[in-house]
Amino acid sequence: MLSSLLRSVRLHARDQVQPLAGDWPAVTLFLSLSDTETRAHVLHASGTGFDSVWVELARQAQTLVAREKLALRWLRLDWVTDVKRSSVQEFKTSLRLVKRNYFRYGLALDSGFDVAFLEGELNGNAMLYGGSAIAHAVLNEKNFSRYAQSRFKGFEPDFSDTAPLWLLETSGLFCAAGGEPQQLHGCGPDAGRRVIGELDVATVTTLIEDGSRYLATQVKSDGKFHYGWHPCFDRQINAYNTLRHASTLYAMLEAWEVTRDAGLEAAIRRGLDYLTTKLIKTLELPDGSQAAFLVDVGNEIKLGGNAVCLLALCEHAELFPHEAQLDLLAKLALGIAYMQDSESGAFVHVLNYPDLSVKEAFRVIYYDGEAAFGLMRLYGLSQDERWLALVENAFRHFIAEQHWKTHDHWLGYCVN
Repeated sequence: MLSSLLRSVRLHARDQVQPLAGDWPAVTLFLSLSDTETRAHVLHASGTGFDSVWVELARQAQTLVAREKLALRWLRLDWVTDVKRSSVQEFKTSLRLVKRNYFRYGLALDSGFDVAFLEGELNGNAMLYGGSAIAHAVLNEKNFSRYAQSRFKGFEPDFSDTAPLWLLETSGLFCAAGGEPQQLHGCGPDAGRRVIGELDVATVTTLIEDGSRYLATQVKSDGKFHYGWHPCFDRQINAYNTLRHASTLYAMLEAWEVTRDAGLEAAIRRGLDYLTTKLIKTLELPDGSQAAFLVDVGNEIKLGGNAVCLLALCEHAELFPHEAQLDLLAKLALGIAYMQDSESGAFVHVLNYPDLSVKEAFRVIYYDGEAAFGLMRLYGLSQDERWLALVENAFRHFIAEQHWKTHDHWLGYCVN
C-alpha cells in the first residue's frame, strides 16, 4: 500500500514542487501517514532537489511502516513554498493577533530545517494554545517541548527572545488508499482543506454519510451522547448541553432522510428516547395548563432548547408518522408560548427550572429565530392556528426591533 500511495502522490507533486532561493533548503517535504484510526506519523526531509529528498523521505516512510506495523490508509504530502525568518520574540508578538487554533504556518527551528513542524502538528499538539480563557494563540513552551522531544529525540527548543525561527508556507496533496491524490489549499483560512471547485451530489452525499455515521457512533447505549473530545489530548469533554443533544438529533434525522442507514436510525431512537424521557420535563403553568420544557445544565430552560426539540420531533414525525409525539410537541410549543410576551411578541430567553422565574431576558439572538422556525414546523405538521399566531406576533416584534440586521438564518428558514 505504501509503494502505491507514494507512487501516486509523487506523480502529482513532482512538477509542483519548485526549489526555493535563500539561506535555507531548496526543497523540504513532509509526509504524514495514518491508518485512519490513530494520529498520523509525520516525517520530513530537506535537500537541494526533489528527487534526492523524495528518496530519503520514502526510505523513512518504509522504515516507519515496518517498525510500527502500520496498516496505512492515508498519506499526505506537504512541501514548503515560502519562508520567512523571524525570532521567538517576534513570533510571540505576532501570535497575539492570531485567533486561538487558527495559526496557519509551519515552523522550523534551525536554518537547515532539521527540526520543523507542520501547522497541523502545532495546532494538533496544543503547542500554540494558552488555555480556553485566552482568545489568541500563545507559545506554550511546555506542550511545545513535549512534542518536540517526542518527534526529535532529545531535542530541547530554545525559547530565548533572540532565538531564530522560520515560518513556513506549504502546499500539499492528500491521498487515500484506492483513491486519487487531492490537491490541498496552501496557507490561509482554508489551509489543508481539499480544493473543491463546486460541490456536486457525490461529494455532498459523502459528507452527509460520513458525518452522520460518526454522530451515530457517539450515541451511547443509554441514548446520551459522548458530548465531545479534546483531540489534542484524546480526552473526553466533561460537560453536557441538552440543547445540542436535541439539535444534533435534528441533524441526524435530516441525514437519515438521505441515507436510510440502519445504524443511524438505531442511534437516533436511543437519543430521542433519552431526550423525551430524561431531558424534557412537564410542568404546570400558573393557569393550570401543562407545558413541556427542555432542562439544561444548571437547571436552565432555554428558549432555543424548546425550539430545537420542536425541530427534531417534527422531523421525526414527518419521517416516522406512526410514531409522531403530537401531545409532547404541543406541550413544548406551549412552553415557548409561556416565554412570549403576548403584547409585544418578544421572547424571554432563559428561565429557571422548576419555578419558571426569569433568569435572563436575553442571551442569544438566534433563540428567537429558532423558536419561530420550530413553531412554523409544528404548524406545518398540525395545522394548529395557535402556533402560527405566535409566530405572527413574534414577527411584529422582529420588524419593530429591526431584527433583520442580525442576518438570522433561522428566520430565513422560517419564512420560506
